[in-house]
Amino acid sequence: MSLEPQFTEDVSELPNDVFGPGSLTWWGTLAFMVIEGAGFGLAIAAYFFLMNQEQTWPPAPFKDPNLIAGTLFTLVMLLSEIPNTMTKKAALAQDTGKVRTLLPLMGLIGLVLLIIRGFEFQSLNIHWYENAYGSIVWALLFLHTTHIATDWADTVVLAFLVRTPLGYQKRRMIDVDENAMYWRFVWLIWLPIYFMIYWVPRWV
Repeated sequence: MSLEPQFTEDVSELPNDVFGPGSLTWWGTLAFMVIEGAGFGLAIAAYFFLMNQEQTWPPAPFKDPNLIAGTLFTLVMLLSEIPNTMTKKAALAQDTGKVRTLLPLMGLIGLVLLIIRGFEFQSLNIHWYENAYGSIVWALLFLHTTHIATDWADTVVLAFLVRTPLGYQKRRMIDVDENAMYWRFVWLIWLPIYFMIYWVPRWV
């Protein structure tokens, strides 16, 4: 009796690259977001645990963070979803021309956000080493900043790659689509952090 595998269907015509759940990297990106989301969840839990240990928040004599830089950052992040969605749709349509135009714009937005974030650190009215409140607030901002920086770097690399002779390939458009999906995670996870850092101290 032969032990060789018996194939009943011809799969040679199936595509090598697909968008969405059919892509292995799509699942990898989703798993990464779940893992990173758990990390943010732990940091958020630490924030409220530390707040529960203090009579005032932030502890006296420190002041609430200034709102301007953090709110400006939030507005730019929310508006960034407009070109991000356009980029995602262009990638799904395999419209290389639009993708080549929109990716540099997304890279510029990421750079603007990193610059604003620098001012945001300075607007917290506390340094990370001064007490537990300062440490957790800086940790939350730093954790989120690493995600902006990594996605920005990925966007810049993709902006160059789609302009190479092989940049029109479907595999590259799938990379752009998954990068856009990850950017949504980056700005969505920022919203609860923004309210925690800037509004929770004003409400308690």
